[in-house]
Amino acid sequence: MIAKIRATLPACLLVLALAGCGANVTMDGPKIPAPRVAKIPVNVALRIPEEFEHFVHEENVLGKESWTIDLGRANATFFTQLFGHLFDGLTVIGPGDDARDFQFDALIEPTIDGFEFSIPNQSKTKAFAVWIRYRLRIFDREGNNASNWTVSAYGKSQKQGLRGSDSLRRAAVLAMRDAAALIILQMDKATSISKLAGGALAEPSVQTARMAADAAVDPAQDDAEDDFGVFAIGGIDDE
Repeated sequence: MIAKIRATLPACLLVLALAGCGANVTMDGPKIPAPRVAKIPVNVALRIPEEFEHFVHEENVLGKESWTIDLGRANATFFTQLFGHLFDGLTVIGPGDDARDFQFDALIEPTIDGFEFSIPNQSKTKAFAVWIRYRLRIFDREGNNASNWTVSAYGKSQKQGLRGSDSLRRAAVLAMRDAAALIILQMDKATSISKLAGGALAEPSVQTARMAADAAVDPAQDDAEDDFGVFAIGGIDDE
């Protein structure tokens, strides 16, 4: 009897693994290589909101698979690294810090407007996909709102073995790299942040504009009038 149980145990574990019951996914900040572009000549303060630094997405997929994706410090690490490459100077301040205690030309506060993912059981493919919509609010040194930019990013990773959590983590990393590529290429064009160099003040009334790539933008995105630009680019996958 014991031998029979031992013989059937691996098969049972395999069935459970294939059936899937969800997973807990904790993100590590992706490594962003230094871009081969000239730095934007602005000294920036990066304020990390508490809810941004501790962002966790929980979802029951198809009513039975419970997934928890903890972006956690990955968000803070990601933007700290990215803006360190992109601007002449960077100071990171916490949610409880008084910005008036720091010297900077512009202050950037990132938030997450939306996070979605799909797994093979949903898409009927062999891939995991992640969509992240970041919002970058930019203020001048006096606290005036200079611009408000939303960045939509996408990443896809093929299922590898039985560990779906690894594939979903990979898709999330690729989505963050997708966001990094867009920010590097379009930051100044979309926000005119370089006009704040030297402590210049934002114009009293910022003319809003919407900038869209050829790829379709998710219609669920916020259409508020103060959106300075919405970009969606093709996304990054591991193929």
